[in-house]
Amino acid sequence: MSRIFRVASAVAAIVAVAACSQTEKSASTNAPAMQSLVDQYATVRLTSDLSHLSDNDKQVVRLLIEAVQQMDPIFWEETYGSESDALALANGDEATRRYIEINFGPWDRLRDNEPFVAGVGPKPAGANQYPKDMTKEEFEAAAASNPDLKSLYTLVRRADDGSLTTVPYHVAFAEEHQAAAAKLREAAKLSSDPDFATYLELRADALQNDEYQASDFAWMDMKNNPIDVVIGPIETYEDQLFGYKAGHEGYVLIKDQDWSARLARFAAFLPDLQKGLPVDPQYKAETPGTDADLNAYDVVYYAGEANTGGKTIAINLPNDEEVQLEKGTRRLELENAIRAKFDKIMVPIADALVADDQLSHVGFDAFFQNTMFHEVAHGLGIKNTLDGKGTVREALKENASALEEEKADVVGLYMIKQLYDRGELTGGSIEDNYTTFLAGLFRSVRFGAADAHGKANMITFNFLRDRGAFARDDATGKYSVDYAAMGDAVNALAATILKLQGDGDYAGVSQLMAEKGVVPADLQAELDKLDGLGIPRDIVFEQGESVLFPED
Repeated sequence: MSRIFRVASAVAAIVAVAACSQTEKSASTNAPAMQSLVDQYATVRLTSDLSHLSDNDKQVVRLLIEAVQQMDPIFWEETYGSESDALALANGDEATRRYIEINFGPWDRLRDNEPFVAGVGPKPAGANQYPKDMTKEEFEAAAASNPDLKSLYTLVRRADDGSLTTVPYHVAFAEEHQAAAAKLREAAKLSSDPDFATYLELRADALQNDEYQASDFAWMDMKNNPIDVVIGPIETYEDQLFGYKAGHEGYVLIKDQDWSARLARFAAFLPDLQKGLPVDPQYKAETPGTDADLNAYDVVYYAGEANTGGKTIAINLPNDEEVQLEKGTRRLELENAIRAKFDKIMVPIADALVADDQLSHVGFDAFFQNTMFHEVAHGLGIKNTLDGKGTVREALKENASALEEEKADVVGLYMIKQLYDRGELTGGSIEDNYTTFLAGLFRSVRFGAADAHGKANMITFNFLRDRGAFARDDATGKYSVDYAAMGDAVNALAATILKLQGDGDYAGVSQLMAEKGVVPADLQAELDKLDGLGIPRDIVFEQGESVLFPED
């Protein structure tokens, strides 16, 4: 990014902070209170067995870590301004400084983006991807003549005359993109897998021209790569104004070949499962790509948006609708991160809130399956609205991400039930998946309404409870699943979501979120109980070359 652009962004951020009230009651400067917020994250060391990798491939891993680290300063700019400006708000308090680092800014991502530093004010819905003084109406009027304003890969800024203009990502973040691209190209020369080398070269090109589709197709063509990397502007979660702007992130991954081989066979079922979705035919007329695959990985580095708030434990990419329809998507299960969340968070939540006679149904295999088929379900349903006016993402704007996450949850459960009924899943039961899913709802709603996954799970919790899928025993304070009612409620919610997406019904989705995307008082009491028991809300990482290569 140009130094002039950095200075302008920093000045804008400082002016915005100075203009805000200094007395927000939600903000904290009390060191013990801040340390308690830091402590709600359990620390996990990101390691993996690299003994099967050649020396060259080990060097590839090092280079990929260096590449994805470039996503961190970019995401700071996209969400707040500069990292140094944000950390200056800590005023020497180490706990506050650490919590700013965890959240990439002074707003608590697990508490609906409440400010935890006095004076910063509410987080802008558009983060730092749009001018702070821009209105939705102004943007829509300008976008009518300048569609580039809606591009995934531009920052919106004001021109000298005050009008809205764009700065392409490859220009705004030229320094970081060039550095990352150089590392990717260096890694490509050392890679043992030629298809992976091709992807790295194309991804490096994309970082320097903002044209990502060719690299997305190349990523889908890889099958045998022992290492993987996700890097660049990808998800639109940070843009809660419109959901148009992609935030920068990165993951470095080591493939678990044995687990991946066991998962691969499920991709063949996708077209048939699409046909059986519990919704009218027009909402399932699209055919998912058959080149999709499922793989398990150890994640050894998170960067940028991926490393904020509630951490991702599975990935479904690419997001490009054209690539999805032609090739499908790849689902990456982050096995070590899933295990860490299950052991450190899910198990104690289940002990606290799941009825004793159903507790045996909560298990890691069910949690892994629920997570896996959540990602698989992203590839089902409908990507383009029935009126032919564009994609679901464009029609639903800032609501698109949360509704898509909810669809993935419930359609994933629908798929698991179908596979059990066909005898394709064995060794467990649908009761395991339903009970583990309930425990998972308590885990995810703690992310808060500002998080797409958290909001999705609030809607799901309220919808399923209203349909009698589960109930609380007042005597024990614990929840039991009604398994028959759960299956019916899952199908009903899946149909509701798929219809809203196909219709591009922005008003209907907004109404659903207003009615169901809230934490009722009794649920809040349960969440407070979990906090009182000291159960972590999420995880943070010890990661990097020094952790992965301790012999250095």
